[in-house]
Amino acid sequence: MKTAVTLVVLLAFLSCHQEQRLLPNFSDELAIDWVFSEEGDTNSLPAIVPGSVHLDLLNNRIIEDPYFEQNELKLRWIEEKNWVYHSVFKLDEHYSKQQHIEFDFEGLDTYAKVYLNDSLILTANNMFRSWQVEVKALLKTGQNTLRIHFESPILHHRKAVQNYPHVLPSGSETMDIESKVSNFTRKAAYHFGWDWGPRFVSSGIWKAIQINTWNSARILDIYTSTQSIDQEKARLLSEIKIEVDKAGLYEFKIDSITIKEQLKKGINYIKRSFEVIKPKLWWCNGLGEQHMYHQSISISYKNNQIATHKNSYGIRTIELINEPDSIGTSFYFKLNGQPVFMKGANYIPQDLFLTRVSNQQYENLIQSAKEANMNMLRVWGGGIYEKDIFYDLCDQNGILVWQDFMFAGSLYPDIRDLKENIKEEVKENVIRLRQHPSIALWCGNNEIEVAWNNWGWQKQYGYSSEDSIAIWKNNKAIFHELIPNELAKYDSERNYTPTSPLSNWGTAENFNHGSMHYWGVWHGREPFKNFERNVGRFMVEYGFQSFPSIETLSKNMDDSSLYLNSVAMRHRQKSYIGNGLILQHIEQYYDSASNFEDFVRLSQETQAKGLKMAIEAHINKQAHCMGSLFWQLNDCWPGPSWSVIDYYGNKKTAYKAVQEGFSQ
Repeated sequence: MKTAVTLVVLLAFLSCHQEQRLLPNFSDELAIDWVFSEEGDTNSLPAIVPGSVHLDLLNNRIIEDPYFEQNELKLRWIEEKNWVYHSVFKLDEHYSKQQHIEFDFEGLDTYAKVYLNDSLILTANNMFRSWQVEVKALLKTGQNTLRIHFESPILHHRKAVQNYPHVLPSGSETMDIESKVSNFTRKAAYHFGWDWGPRFVSSGIWKAIQINTWNSARILDIYTSTQSIDQEKARLLSEIKIEVDKAGLYEFKIDSITIKEQLKKGINYIKRSFEVIKPKLWWCNGLGEQHMYHQSISISYKNNQIATHKNSYGIRTIELINEPDSIGTSFYFKLNGQPVFMKGANYIPQDLFLTRVSNQQYENLIQSAKEANMNMLRVWGGGIYEKDIFYDLCDQNGILVWQDFMFAGSLYPDIRDLKENIKEEVKENVIRLRQHPSIALWCGNNEIEVAWNNWGWQKQYGYSSEDSIAIWKNNKAIFHELIPNELAKYDSERNYTPTSPLSNWGTAENFNHGSMHYWGVWHGREPFKNFERNVGRFMVEYGFQSFPSIETLSKNMDDSSLYLNSVAMRHRQKSYIGNGLILQHIEQYYDSASNFEDFVRLSQETQAKGLKMAIEAHINKQAHCMGSLFWQLNDCWPGPSWSVIDYYGNKKTAYKAVQEGFSQ
């Protein structure tokens, strides 16, 4: 279905500029009608792009609501099928006036072959990357076809997993599945399941397809970073990446400054150092204003303006202090030279089907974080590198971002092509996100090193000493070499930590060192009082589950399933110890629940009590502890979890406890 203006209208717009010697650069969404089908099926159905195959099947009433009752199990067949998306569109003759026409596939999930007029133009293999293809030579006046074949990630990797010399732990795949492939593919790990969400391994065009036209030159990127700040001024550096079609003398206007540069054909880099007198600094929520500066850049060739670009940046410095001290090993952040206690939560994607998340939902969630007195969110490594709007809102609301790279709870195969793929993924996402003043830290992965050292993987999977050496060498090659090497090239301004946590909660001494995921309360079945006793240097994860409201559950379950031990309700609980542990703590602090609705209410009261105790303990133990990020802020579907805001945006009882705790 159409999602914006048609391509014909777009190119007609461009034609009105044909009297100029060089047409202006232009970018807009490629908006065309789409249909889809299972591979081999001649019957096509309407599709919505951006979207996913599950949503298109739902919209065409081929399947029921994936979140209802146990439909997760009924819909497993979808992940083992290949799917084809197809479109026919028309171009008028004016497109030929453009020197370059590029299709930018901003997000393909995940294994895709793209054909334009039956010519293969792209083979994609990474959900987290975009793909740019020059297409002018293949486009025709009149009718054109665009076809995208999506291969099932399960089918794509099944033989590779079976033939790999080691069985590798795949942390998200808790179901009894023959071939666990999530760690072989660059796709959101939570799509394969987690202990707070279901398994829906989908495919599709999950971000827009842009059509970019350019002539003579274009601005590919601008990055303005803060080099230093003193009482009177800030020193900044702007780095501009430009592509030109032919060598020559080009004129640049950067704000009010005009300069001329001789550029070579291809990629050029221009650097400009400058100072801002008495700068207005960017501060996190609770410490000051989130001031943003704006830049305007234009390029002209022979007095003809051919490219423009606008850019925003904040002036601030951010650094992680992770070094030996009198207590053990510190872990805290300095913003503009000032140590800051971080108050916040872990963030997961807001839906299994990402295109359903509206801009308003992003706005509501970040506003809720701000109103809860938070100043940091951790974008957890089993989800996605979020959309631009997420980081824009964090910039505007003073929410610092601890940004994981997308690796979580698994070991990854030693495959050369995979590492090259990861390298490009890291490069692209660092370049895309580094302009945001909210980005505070890059983190290599979630819980891989603590798992290797403490979870018994070596014994569980029968690794020999030689196996262990080879497996861990590969892990270090990714997280201690590849990723930091790319960061050194593209964002040396921010700090990097190879994993979270750096210290395990198993021994008392570890609470004096580095970052901590404290799961003694929950996985260790410890009492809430241990939240007060066990406080690390920076608490990156901790928490306790609760159920969402009866109203939320009722939207996704039959009335006959609305009791704790129904088959559907037990299926909705993804934690191996969830319901029993909630009941145990309810009975410790309250009378036994009289019915299921009372149980739901008391589960939320219990969660609030636990988080309140933990947050107060963390804040009261400054400067030993300098950060408290509970697990988790939000949900990706309507079920029991550690969230304080449910799938529909409803605040649980614990939200107010967090808000009050972080008001200190």
